Amino acid sequence: MKGPLFAGKVALITGGASGIGKATALSFAREGASVLVMDRDEHGGATVTGEINDNGGRAHQVTGDVSSATDCERAVTACVSELGGLHVLFNNAGVIDRASVVELSEEQWDRTMAVNVKSIFLMSKYAIPVMAERGGGAIVNTGSGWGLTGGKRAVSYCASKGAVVQLTKAMALDHGGQNIRVNCICPGDTDTPMLRNEAEQLGEPIDEFLAESAARPLPRVGKPEDIAQAVLYLASDAGSFVTGTTLVVDGGGLAGTA
Repeated sequence: MKGPLFAGKVALITGGASGIGKATALSFAREGASVLVMDRDEHGGATVTGEINDNGGRAHQVTGDVSSATDCERAVTACVSELGGLHVLFNNAGVIDRASVVELSEEQWDRTMAVNVKSIFLMSKYAIPVMAERGGGAIVNTGSGWGLTGGKRAVSYCASKGAVVQLTKAMALDHGGQNIRVNCICPGDTDTPMLRNEAEQLGEPIDEFLAESAARPLPRVGKPEDIAQAVLYLASDAGSFVTGTTLVVDGGGLAGTA
C-alpha cells in the first residue's frame, strides 16, 4: 500500500491561520507533510500548528507580513532550519475590498496588490532557490474566479487575481527546467471569514449573501476542504506533469461564461 502523499515533505502555507489556508495546512499534515504556517494572526496560527502537533504531526508557526521581504525570507529560512527543507509553497494569503475605482482609496489598492500579488513574488523569490537546490518542488498560487472574469465593486481584487494567473504562467516557464512546477487554483465563493467579511462590507445580511453565492450548477457555497483537495492534487506527484495551469474550483460558477 502507498503511504501518505507527502511523507517526508515540507509545505509552507501563507494565510494558514484560517479559511482555505487552515484547511490546506491540516490536509497536508494528514498526508504526512511537515507544515509551516505563516500568517499575521499569531493566535490563529498557533491554533492550527497546535492542532497538527497535538495529533502526531509536525508544524511550525511564523507570524509575519507576506508583503514584507524580511518576513518572507524569514519564513523560508525557518522552513529549512525548523522542518528540514521546503518542497511545497502554497501562496494563499489574500485580502479583498469591495469597492469601485471611485470608492477605493489609494491605500486600499496598494494593500491589495501587496498582499495578493507582491507576496507571491517575494515568497517565490526566496523559496525557489531552496527548492532548486534540493531537486525541485511545487508552488500553488491562489487566484480566483474573478481573476478570469470581472466582478462588481471588486476592482483591486479582480486586478490582483488576474495578475496572479499571469504570474503563475510566467513562473512556470522560467522554472520548469529546475523541476519546479507552478500552478494556480481559482476558487469560487468559499465559506471563509473573508467571504463573510464581504457581506459586511456590502451591508448585506450574511444568510442572503451566502444564498446568492450558492447560485451555481452545484448549488452550494464551497467548503475550504474542497479547495484544499485541489491544492493537494496540484502539489502532489499525481500532478507531476501539470504546470502553468489554472484550475477552477467553483462548483461550475464559470461554466456558462465565455
